[in-house]
Amino acid sequence: MEDEADCAECQQQEVRTSDRLGPPARQQGRGKSKHHERDRHGHQQDQQFQGHVPRLPAGNRAVGIAAPARRWAVVTEGKPQRSVLSLAVPALAVLAAEPLYLLVDTAVVGHLGALSLAGLAIGGAIFAVTAILFNFLAYGTTGRAARWYGLGRRDAAVAEGVQASWLAVGIGVLVVVLIQILAGPLTRALAGGATPAQVAAEQWLRIAVLGAPFILLTLAGNGWMRGVQDTARPFRYVLFANGLSAALCPVLVYPVGLGLPGSAIANVVAQVVGGLLFIRALTRTGASLRPDRAILLAQLRVGRDLGVRTVVLQVCFLSAAGVAARMGVAQVGAHQIALQLFFFLALVLDAFAIAAQSLVGESLGAGRVEQARATAWRVTRYGAVGGLAAAAVLLAGSTVIPGIFTPDEAVLDQARAVWWWLALMQPLAGVVFALDGVLMGAGDVGFLRTLTLFAGLIGFLPLSLLAIPLDLGLGGVWAGLTLFIVLRLVGTAWRVHSGRWTIVGERA
Repeated sequence: MEDEADCAECQQQEVRTSDRLGPPARQQGRGKSKHHERDRHGHQQDQQFQGHVPRLPAGNRAVGIAAPARRWAVVTEGKPQRSVLSLAVPALAVLAAEPLYLLVDTAVVGHLGALSLAGLAIGGAIFAVTAILFNFLAYGTTGRAARWYGLGRRDAAVAEGVQASWLAVGIGVLVVVLIQILAGPLTRALAGGATPAQVAAEQWLRIAVLGAPFILLTLAGNGWMRGVQDTARPFRYVLFANGLSAALCPVLVYPVGLGLPGSAIANVVAQVVGGLLFIRALTRTGASLRPDRAILLAQLRVGRDLGVRTVVLQVCFLSAAGVAARMGVAQVGAHQIALQLFFFLALVLDAFAIAAQSLVGESLGAGRVEQARATAWRVTRYGAVGGLAAAAVLLAGSTVIPGIFTPDEAVLDQARAVWWWLALMQPLAGVVFALDGVLMGAGDVGFLRTLTLFAGLIGFLPLSLLAIPLDLGLGGVWAGLTLFIVLRLVGTAWRVHSGRWTIVGERA
């Protein structure tokens, strides 16, 4: 109800046009519509709409006031903006599908023995970097496509998906070539030499990497579909692909007798199917599939900024693990439990960020600044409430949850030492993830890059690296991670409050 009320209030302030009503022939029957506005001198003037949408000036910034946005507003007649939850819930299902499949895959391979499980862990850790480093194909594409969608240019939104798919294929092929060349050295580096686990990991990795282009195609497909607020089809595609893999994996591993390589083959088959489903969705739009150099370069610029941000995040988490490992076995075990819980809860809270990307991008593309602001704070409230709920669950289960992961008393003692930090982070992280989504949807990725660099280098790394010499224990590492979240919270909240992200038009 709150979503509908917010949307209705915003729509009453907007210029109503009918760009998405159909072809010009159908629109001409509607005749001309007038909208009285005031010009820059305050005099009333009439604006005529001849059955088409006026082109929104790219990069027009409306800070603090909504009048410039209303002049160029594009609102789908009779169709209010989608609610946050209607986008967040299917997005959450897509986000959860891959981790849930990995649990199934791990369980299947685990019954082969410790050697196969170690090979999967080593190979999987290397391969996971592919999706992490190139997630800009999803997050960057969503914001750009959403702006076009808000402007009433679904064709241009789909074109963003076409170009992102070309990038996915190009980068994916490059990843395949590089991994085939470097599979041996990379697995030996992680395994500590040419061990049996390294041999198993290399064998698995060389097969699994063949699915890289299709994983990236899936990211690109999710990106443009979220941009046009179609979260139902990605959910079906990902569910089908992961279900296929979950069914194939035990069959290929055991009755067929392929062992660990059977797991990799099941992965690749599912990834190919998923990628092809997204390609089919693109081709059915009738959009041109030709590469567009200008759009490709623009997407690469977004990818550069989001890529730097991603690398900083990974460096922080890897550094935390390294410091914990130097403290002792119990400390690193407790850190692993807490970190995996943090990642799982981040997955849930990130669904609100995805909704924010789509809704904010659409509003700014249409020039509806006040609606974008309302969406930003509404998503922030959802993130805060979700974070508080996560914190409450962690605190209520503080004596039970760690024991699910291990019976080791030394590890449990260390887990209790960081549990309060983990719980404290959740409301803060919920807000940070939501505001990240707002700024990504606005295309303000350069600011996010710089803020993440600052928070990591100035906040997290010094405090975490001093945890051992200052005898702060594992709590010192998690204090550093909490400071990292706090600095990002302050920065993103200031940015959103400042209004500097409210650049309206087809691009930021």
